Amino acid sequence: MIRILLVEDHSLVRAGIRALLAGLDDMTVVAEASDAEGAIRQVAQQNPDMVLMDIALPGVNGLELTAHFRRTHPQLQVIILSMYADEEYVLQALRVGAKGYLLKDSSIGELELAIRAVMRGEAYLSPLVSRHVVSAFVKQQGGDADANGARSRATSHLKEGLATPNQLTPRQREILRLIAQGQTTQGIANQLSISIKTVETHRAQLMERLNIHSIAGLVRYAVHTGLVSLDD
Repeated sequence: MIRILLVEDHSLVRAGIRALLAGLDDMTVVAEASDAEGAIRQVAQQNPDMVLMDIALPGVNGLELTAHFRRTHPQLQVIILSMYADEEYVLQALRVGAKGYLLKDSSIGELELAIRAVMRGEAYLSPLVSRHVVSAFVKQQGGDADANGARSRATSHLKEGLATPNQLTPRQREILRLIAQGQTTQGIANQLSISIKTVETHRAQLMERLNIHSIAGLVRYAVHTGLVSLDD
């Protein structure tokens, strides 16, 4: 059982997340907090496996609290919940020790995927967040005018023997392209008229085929191999 602490100052949002997680057999919300003081107290009392935490908390914000937990409880996994896809927030969150960054409008499927990925020791970023971070990275390598050169340099560092896009099925390429464009699981399902479960199955097959185990990694692969353009 994955034991989760919710840290969010809006009680209705906490209630909504708790209700979503209640439908998952191996996850349970063991405590809630509306601020940093309450969160620190609940971590000491409940010893959760994971904290789902908003950035915008009263007083000490979620980023400062994440940094505190990384010092005092290094085994505790933190996923940031946010309304902001800006790469500055994302990079700050990763720097202070968060293992995941999820947008608040994500589906329950994305939330479950993020929790399971982080508990396996992987990082998880919402697809739209991943795209912003990769875009910022490529621009830092030389600006928009040199984006193709940055892609070429990055491609040379891809793992030896990694499958090329042409070795993927048409459906896998289509789903990979939509992931890299920042589409959510629900959005992909709606666009392709398939179920969320089918999208998740294709994504798992992509990760296994490419030996890439994060959404951010899939986005980088799609950009580096030219499957998508940063201007798409």
